[in-house]
Amino acid sequence: MCSNSMPPVNTFPKNNFTSLVLVFAAGIFFATPSARSQTEAQPLLPTLSLTLGGKNIHAEIADDNQERAAGLMFRKSLATDSGMLFVMPQIGPAAFWMRNTEIPLTIAYIDPTGVILELHDLEPRSEKTVTSQFPNIAFALEMSRGWFSKNNIWPGDRIGGIPSASH
Repeated sequence: MCSNSMPPVNTFPKNNFTSLVLVFAAGIFFATPSARSQTEAQPLLPTLSLTLGGKNIHAEIADDNQERAAGLMFRKSLATDSGMLFVMPQIGPAAFWMRNTEIPLTIAYIDPTGVILELHDLEPRSEKTVTSQFPNIAFALEMSRGWFSKNNIWPGDRIGGIPSASH
């Protein structure tokens, strides 16, 4: 998790059963046959313009299971102020990993109103699941590692232009 002046508070009770269910669910969600057999980057997805901290962001939208599972796998770089917005299939806890992802990233877990709740640095090619601490995640935004801190963006900041979370 990124260091910041407003650390997220863990309001999601953790116990062994909860952790096991989240890891199992993440494994099923992100280990779909298409993700396991994928050997190249998915084509560029449609983009959405977002605003955050006075910056314009060009975010590819991953809003179905196949797009979310493939994510930024096999990409070699991201353009400046560009990333990928994952629209979750339902509001709840979220978990991501970096299988076959070469780019160092930071992920923002975002609530249904567009408020960033958590920031986590992700390690390239890691299969370690990074689970949200909050139970009400509607979106996740992946940007190049350090982009949020470089632009003074922290939990509590709101993203403009985010789609409606009508789950």
